[in-house]
Amino acid sequence: MAQAQIQAQDIKASLKNESCDAYFEMIQNRKKLPRSLQETLTAAFARIPVSSFPGVPGGRVIEILADTTVADAVKILSESNILSAPVRIEDEEKGMNWRERYVGIVDYSGIVLWVLETAELAAAALSTSSATAAGVGAGTAGALGALALGATGPAAAAGLVTAAVGAAVVGGVAADTTMGKDAPTAADKLGEDFYKIILQEEPFKSTTVKSIVKSYHWAPFIPVASDSSMLSVLLLLSKYRLRSLPVIEPGKPSLRNFITQSAVVQGLESCKGRDWFDCISAHPISDLGLPFMSCEEVISIQSDELILEAFKKMKDSQIGGLPVVEGPNKKIVGNISIRDIRFLLLKPDLFSNFRHLTVKDFMNIVSSATPDAWKMVTPITCKVDSTLGTVIHTLASKSVHRIYVVTDDDSEVVGVITLRDVISCFIFEPPNFFDNYFGFAAEEMLKK
Repeated sequence: MAQAQIQAQDIKASLKNESCDAYFEMIQNRKKLPRSLQETLTAAFARIPVSSFPGVPGGRVIEILADTTVADAVKILSESNILSAPVRIEDEEKGMNWRERYVGIVDYSGIVLWVLETAELAAAALSTSSATAAGVGAGTAGALGALALGATGPAAAAGLVTAAVGAAVVGGVAADTTMGKDAPTAADKLGEDFYKIILQEEPFKSTTVKSIVKSYHWAPFIPVASDSSMLSVLLLLSKYRLRSLPVIEPGKPSLRNFITQSAVVQGLESCKGRDWFDCISAHPISDLGLPFMSCEEVISIQSDELILEAFKKMKDSQIGGLPVVEGPNKKIVGNISIRDIRFLLLKPDLFSNFRHLTVKDFMNIVSSATPDAWKMVTPITCKVDSTLGTVIHTLASKSVHRIYVVTDDDSEVVGVITLRDVISCFIFEPPNFFDNYFGFAAEEMLKK
């Protein structure tokens, strides 16, 4: 019981923090909508039960077993065209309830974080030892394996040494000065195969989703009940920064639904024609205070920078995408999202000399070999005077997670609008609402 109380407190701390409060307060202060309209909408969402929200395509929530390897998890996410999925353990007993079945949520963000941090850890350990890229002492490799992934043995050592070479780029480690004399040659040879190693060699081949979920809590398993209000969903997916929410039905072992930010914006788009939606969506984005992030705050990547640097920027900044820009004026020429790492993981044969692959080369290779790569090479943008309805339509129809605001001549990115931002435009948080929701979360945690 004490442990459950600690877990419940951790959930509250992870949700209730100053950055969430500051973000939402900024939004409320910048909105130019009548307060009465916002109150009416918030009250309406508070009356709508979560059970009324449309189910996932196909009617069944896609789940990943806890013992699934990272490689197979990436394949499942990619083939199912989803960014995240709940992780559950094998059903040893038919009577298990959902609290015993589900251990977390795995998403591309957590996978990228694991890939890069594991590589950086391997590089750091190798660079401080006397080992060369051709080998490493058993003690060092064993300790590193245990620290990074809980893996030991010759295969684990070999995999980590190779990871260290690839991490010469990923972690910004200068291979020609910090590693052994054979490292530069080995890095050039192995760099192109780095992500093949992740899928095919130890310890990466045997690393399970369960270990990532426990280590990287970018997507905690925080459910809502089917009889909760849609206002709780909207607040958790906007103010409190959750990307997805499992829907449980008290007393039942399986998930009833899995609501994502993208699904909510798709739902808003389907409300076109209703008076309340048309009233708000007709406003220019400036009336909603959008974009919330200014041009100085937008993190971008130059097209001639390394693709690994793009994913590292996303990992370091905990963001899901970057505009690809060129020149001193930062003219947008494309978009890179964290999900695009699937091309590296699932189609490594497309990429030769991976160590020197630029963002531009990456986009060109993927666009020529993959039909759905248009989202990457075609900038997803809107103008400063665009309406909220136009932004919602673009996000929903193109199934993207962010849209970049550009100047009239399309020459410069001046802001970015995310799914979280759009959802935030429709609601505010009533007094003590979070505490009321947390009462449910704490109760569920205490039942574990």
